[in-house]
Amino acid sequence: MVYHVPVLLDESIEGLNIKPNGTYVDLTFGGGGHSSAILQKLSPKGKLFGFDQDEDAIANAPKDKRFTFVRGNFRYFRNFLRYNGVLTVDGILADLGVSSHHFDSPERGFSFRHKGPLDMRMNPASSLSAAKVVNTYSQEKLVELFKLYGELPNAFKVAQEIAKVRQSAPIETVEKLFEILGKHFPQKFQNKMMAQTFQALRIEVNSEMEVLKQMLLQTPKALKSEGRLVVISYHSLEDRLVKNFIKSGNFEGKVDTDFYGNTSSPLYAVNRKVIVPSDEENDRNSRARSAKLRIALKV
Repeated sequence: MVYHVPVLLDESIEGLNIKPNGTYVDLTFGGGGHSSAILQKLSPKGKLFGFDQDEDAIANAPKDKRFTFVRGNFRYFRNFLRYNGVLTVDGILADLGVSSHHFDSPERGFSFRHKGPLDMRMNPASSLSAAKVVNTYSQEKLVELFKLYGELPNAFKVAQEIAKVRQSAPIETVEKLFEILGKHFPQKFQNKMMAQTFQALRIEVNSEMEVLKQMLLQTPKALKSEGRLVVISYHSLEDRLVKNFIKSGNFEGKVDTDFYGNTSSPLYAVNRKVIVPSDEENDRNSRARSAKLRIALKV
């Protein structure tokens, strides 16, 4: 089974503008597709650090002296680099999507298309699972969650139904949640709305928005002058954070200028227009369809 087909591979590698003797970071190692492409462009003096909090990813780590695998969440990536004696790097890559491996593993509970436990933890050692969210969060908190992270138009009804059913017995499986909610979604939009529901739960379980913010805030200090940041996102919430941070150095997108009109953002957008997959790549890999690539330069 293919662990994961890397999305926007050529575009992201080109965006890194790799120096053969440089030091690079793949914050979302996964199946190692992007890392493999980076290593091909590095000389024997180059270095690559690959981060992943999922123990399954370790099996994909290449036996290469230039490569260091770090099993950990990328929210702490700068600490890990400094621990390894690296203060700044030439490029940072983050592919924020859930890997095909996760979606295709029923026991991980990431997809509503498979039967399995309601889990969704990127790090299996984490204490918060989707089942815990569904069964312990208040109805009000669930409404907020489904509105904010899932952008569900009927977030109140979804949360209300979950709160009602769990009074009789806990909701612990993917198929049980689908059974509960499926009938409240119009047949025509059932798959889309279930995907939105699962997205909201996954984001909450893995603190994805907070982790992304913490990662982005570290990048200016972690990059060398003229170093590159390359980020592939898959939904508007992620892309908005990345876009605003590159533009302004904050997550609101508010650009501050000095007396002379110079902006205070430490990053500069290399691609003013977001890069998306070609029709050919979308045909080849349906999971690429929502991908958006942004590239920034450390000024």
